[in-house]
Amino acid sequence: MQIYCKNFDEYINVDGGDSLRKIADSLADRLPFRPIGALVNYKTESLGYQLFGPKMVEFIPRNSEHGRRMYVRSLCMMLYKAVHDLYPGTRLRIAHSIGSGYYCRLSGTEVTPDVIRRLLGYMRQTSAQDFPFVRRERLTSHVVQLFREQGLDDKVKLLESLRSLYTVFYELDGVFDSLYGELAPSTGYVDVFNIVQYKNGFLLLGFDAADDSRPAAPAVLDKVQEAFDEYQQFNDVIGVRNVAELNEVADKEKVKLLINVAEALHNKKIASIAEEIARRNAAGGAKIVLVAGPSSSGKTTFSKRLGIQLVTNLIIPHVISLDNYFVDRERTPLDENGEYDYESLYAIDVERFNSDLNRLINGETVTLPRYDFHTGKNDPEGGETISLDGNKILLIEGIHGLNPELTSHIAPEMKFKIYVSALTSLSIDDHSWIPTTDNRLLRRIIRDAKYRGIAAIDTIHRWASVRRGEEKWIFPFQENADSMFNSSLLFEVGVMKEYAEQLLRKIPHDREEYSEAYRLLRFLDPFAQLKGDNIPSTSLLLEFLGGSSFHY
Repeated sequence: MQIYCKNFDEYINVDGGDSLRKIADSLADRLPFRPIGALVNYKTESLGYQLFGPKMVEFIPRNSEHGRRMYVRSLCMMLYKAVHDLYPGTRLRIAHSIGSGYYCRLSGTEVTPDVIRRLLGYMRQTSAQDFPFVRRERLTSHVVQLFREQGLDDKVKLLESLRSLYTVFYELDGVFDSLYGELAPSTGYVDVFNIVQYKNGFLLLGFDAADDSRPAAPAVLDKVQEAFDEYQQFNDVIGVRNVAELNEVADKEKVKLLINVAEALHNKKIASIAEEIARRNAAGGAKIVLVAGPSSSGKTTFSKRLGIQLVTNLIIPHVISLDNYFVDRERTPLDENGEYDYESLYAIDVERFNSDLNRLINGETVTLPRYDFHTGKNDPEGGETISLDGNKILLIEGIHGLNPELTSHIAPEMKFKIYVSALTSLSIDDHSWIPTTDNRLLRRIIRDAKYRGIAAIDTIHRWASVRRGEEKWIFPFQENADSMFNSSLLFEVGVMKEYAEQLLRKIPHDREEYSEAYRLLRFLDPFAQLKGDNIPSTSLLLEFLGGSSFHY
């Protein structure tokens, strides 16, 4: 039979029942890379997948977005095997991503340099032995028994909550695990990695995004880690650490209690930040509050709620929009595709911005500029006239708030910088975390469809560009923050599930964006649908779902 190979834009002859790996081997002299997997009709499949009918196939390298996920999942199973074999009875938890790595903890074994050395050596040996990752599918009751014998109680609890008849899992040299996605063909494909001791655990590092022949460098993100730790302690106290435990509160009254507690934590943190700003302001500083964060992190609602808390501290915030400092459209930098790059710092008149802020701090009255998005022109005197007399401060929300160059002429003591992001502390299980980017993408898909008339397929299409902008203009400066605000809510994925699934299912199967839609739908599968009837009208989540008492 024939399949269409997208890599070469041509049909090729194969035999029914051939695996993707066999086909890839036959094309090795034509493919410019060693594939780790493939997209089959825009669905990610392992190279063990067999073809029994005409398909569209695109082989993918490990440094592609889908390939990187396969590589990391495989690396995580190799780490679990090392812990399982070297330290029996020790529980491994891969808590979350941080920088280019994945923060891991061990329960039952102290993380020491010797432990790191042994784990790393064992994983390298496993890679060299090239063991296959064997995909299996069995009755869920049988898989539950296998996992229970290995002490994977978190996975047992999740499988029992899902009540599926069959379950897919993987075997690696006698060790079993489930990773909720496809893996590499064998451990020989996973040959670039490192482990570095960090905090009370260690960082698992895959390959460098810029050069997959070397391990990624560990990032020192202590403030981000502290924000994760704070929420994970909260999760431990209320007993909702993973999806299985979240599914257990699907009962209406339990969901109501969870929502109230999670929202109360947000209120407490916002009030604490406002009190710190007030304290610094009373000492003669903190005249300018800068709120930054990546797309769909909830910066707008956070800023509105922070403004309310500042008023309770007898401080009046005056909001300035960075958008009004855009340069004329023809002066806007261009991105790599030749399109206007409004996410670039240099799309803003930084000199004028600093001049206005300094004049305000010095007690002057200033007329702000105004940018017209229809004409692409900036009117230097078209905005409102303001001053910072009395107990007023400036509250500025924008993606560049933590970039030192944005406010390079403002004295440090005059600034209070806040980083907002959805640092998801909930896990699927001990070996599978919830990426913060997926949480934000789901928020954006729902908001774009509800408020901006943008279909999910278009949001997904633009997401890669958004992420590149974040990597360049936001993430490098997150540790500059005076305070971190974690905008994630324990219940939110369960509440968003129904909205997101409806939108994702509308994406046609013949479009490239379907591969991401299919992945997100699979990601949502383990979550029970939660009712958000009693979410308060000031909740950050309603910025995306609708029904907020704030005006946007």
